[in-house]
This record gives sequence, C-alpha cells and structure tokens, in this order.
Amino acid sequence: MEKIAEKRRIVLVPFPAQGHITPMMQLGQALSFKGFSITVAQGEYNKVSSSQHFPTFQFVTIPESVPVSQKENLGLVEFLMKLNNNSEARFKDCVAELLLENGNDFACIIYDELMYFSEAAAKEFKIPSVILSTASATNHACGCVLSKLNAEKFLVDIEDPEVQDKVVENLDPLRYKNLPISGMGPLDRFLEICREVFNKRTASAVIINTASCLESSSLSWLKQELNIPVFPLGPLHITASANSSLLEEDRSCIEWLNKQVPRSVIYISLGSIAHMETKEVREMAWGLRNSNQPFLWVIRPGSIAGSESLPEEVSKTVSEKGYIVKWAPQKEVLGHPAVGGFWSHCGWNSTLESIVEGVPMICRPFKGEQKLNAIYVESVWRIGFQLQGEVERARVERAVKRLIVDEEVEGMWERALVLKEKLKASIRSGGSSYKALDELAKYFETE
Repeated sequence: MEKIAEKRRIVLVPFPAQGHITPMMQLGQALSFKGFSITVAQGEYNKVSSSQHFPTFQFVTIPESVPVSQKENLGLVEFLMKLNNNSEARFKDCVAELLLENGNDFACIIYDELMYFSEAAAKEFKIPSVILSTASATNHACGCVLSKLNAEKFLVDIEDPEVQDKVVENLDPLRYKNLPISGMGPLDRFLEICREVFNKRTASAVIINTASCLESSSLSWLKQELNIPVFPLGPLHITASANSSLLEEDRSCIEWLNKQVPRSVIYISLGSIAHMETKEVREMAWGLRNSNQPFLWVIRPGSIAGSESLPEEVSKTVSEKGYIVKWAPQKEVLGHPAVGGFWSHCGWNSTLESIVEGVPMICRPFKGEQKLNAIYVESVWRIGFQLQGEVERARVERAVKRLIVDEEVEGMWERALVLKEKLKASIRSGGSSYKALDELAKYFETE
C-alpha cells in the first residue's frame, strides 16, 4: 500500500503576471526548504526563467495558453474568462502526463486564485488542491462579499450615501464605497468573475501572503466565512532568495543611492503594469525637482501612454536631482539607508516590501485592490498617506516634502518600524507565519 508520506510533489500554477508570479515562486521556495519537490505549470507567455533562478524546480508548459497581451484588448474580466475556459482541458492533459512520468507522488496542486481552471484537474485525478491569494486577506474578503452581490440591485443601492458609508460586513474601516470595483468594466461581468474566483469549490485550504499582525480581523472573517483552513504565511519575500523578476533590474541605482544622505531619497515605482499619461509624468517630474529632494524613479519602457521613451523635457528636468532606471532591485532599494520614502501604486507585493523595510509611503493607487491597500496604509497602519486628485506639480512637491522633511513623518517612521519588527518576528521560529508554514507542511502530509 502506498504511503501518504511519500507524496512530496507540489504543483504550482501561477497567474502570468509579475505581481502573481513573484509570491508563487517565493512560496515554492519555502515549501522546497520543507522537503517538497516543486513542479511549476505555466503558460507559454511570461515564463519564469527556470535554469538561472530555480534549478531544483521542474517546469512544464500548459500548451497554447491565451497570450497575456490579450488582457489589454479584452480587459481583465474577459481575459480571465477566456484563459480559464481555454486552459481547463489542457491542464488536465498536463497533469495526466506528470502522473505518467512521476507516478502518483502529488501532495497537492496550489493554484493562483485567478487560475481556477486548475480545480477541475485536481478533482478528476483526486489530488488535494489549495488556493493561493497573492493579494491581501482584506481583498480576498471583499471578493467574497462581491461574489454574493446582485449587480442591478447594488448599482441602485450604492447611489445612496448611507449605503456608501456603511461598514462592509464587520470589515471596518472598509465601507461599501471602498469595494474594489473601479476600473473592472461592467459590474455584472465583474461580479460573475468574482463568483468564479472566490468559489472555493473542492479546495481544502487557502494560503494568503500576509501576516496576522497586519490583517487579524480580515483573517478571522475569512476563517469563519470559508470554513476551511486559512494559512497566513507572509511576507513570503523575506525568506526567499531567488529572483523571479520578468524584467531586468538596473543595479546602477544602488551605486547612486550610496552617494546620497540617509533618509533623503524618495523612491518612485508604480509597479509592473501601470500606465501614465505624458502630462502626468511631466507634472511629476517638475514636482519632484521643485521639492529639492533627490529621487530614484522607475519608468518602465512603454509605461507612458503613447510613448516608448521618456520625453526629452522630463529627462532634462530630472537630471539635476533625480536618477531614472527602467526597473530596480526593489527590495534592496527599500532597504537602503538613503531611502526616506516610497511613492507607490500600492500593489500588495510593494506594500509588503515597504512595510518589511519600515519605509513610509505616498500612496497613488490606480484601481482594484491597490485602493484597499492604500486605505490600510493611511488609516489602519498610519504609515503613509494618499495623493488624491490630479497629479499636479505643486501637489507633488508638497507630498514629497510632507513625506521626507515634515515633522509629521517622524510618527510614520515610528509606526513603520514597529510594524517592521512585528513582521520580522512573525517569520522567525515561534512567529505566526513561521508556525503557519509548519502547519501547512504537516497538512499536506495528512491530506
């Protein structure tokens, strides 16, 4: 009779975007340290470099997946629908081949919540499955709330100021007006995808890249709502050493930072997918220059709408005080003593990385869960503030000075450093995330 303890292979199914790939690969590393063999099943687009960073992982391809470039044309919701419909049968074939090659040594399939097609293969081959949420616990809770809403009724209700300001199902400080629906297209289709994504189906647990000290109330809410184990293992990036960046990092910025005064530099990075208008970039450049603070600014190729390169006027404006790179080694930058603040889009990975280094933030979220994270940064953890309204040079200048030189920032630094210590403690022996990872490994062995 086959021993359950011999089932040591875990198959990871990441969503093909940087913000999702990174924590999935970090989770893979954490589980490989626990003695599990890791197989990564990925589509043909936005592939992780296997040989350079993850030589011990096995990589397999889910054939003919939907190109990520279609996300721009279709919009996120329609892209997700198409990707999942297109991949279900192909992933079943992929798992069947793995079973032939390796025998039935599967401990589990862990899939990104957006790759819910994975569940059908897990069910067919009787392999335990676990969902990974790469966003915050609060975002997952909001998704569960949205999955139960009726679009037509909600559109009427949300016009009522009382409904807008009503607390979302014991998720204070979130109000119904804060639910992450902006920029997601027609509400009925968005709620439909929420019903798919946040349906636990036959999954036996949920892993979330967060820590109890950050989101205790949201985690308690989820444990009660989902009625399956919830494992808060984060921040996953603290213990992960491998680099899963899809973009090449420019390390020259570290040499530049070495020449700057401690806590003087404002670091600006708006993530791996955000786009800005040329006018906004120009106003930011002037505001940054006028603040008279040194700044390190990440501007990805193609991230300025309608332009492949940085406008000449912007290059001239920033040359005096600023340094521009196409992509930066962000964890190292945030940990550098010269950095005094982080202007961020508030994606969850960036938010966690900033908190782990104890760096206060200017929040400029674009859509969806970024806005939830910004609310927590400003109102719950109180380690930063939101820059709202149009990007205008005087407003940018004031925000940078407020973050870097005003007396108010001392309180933000104190609170950020307290949170930093709590997060570091959570992943050390005996900490909440450390224990959650141990419990997860044992859970796989008993499934």
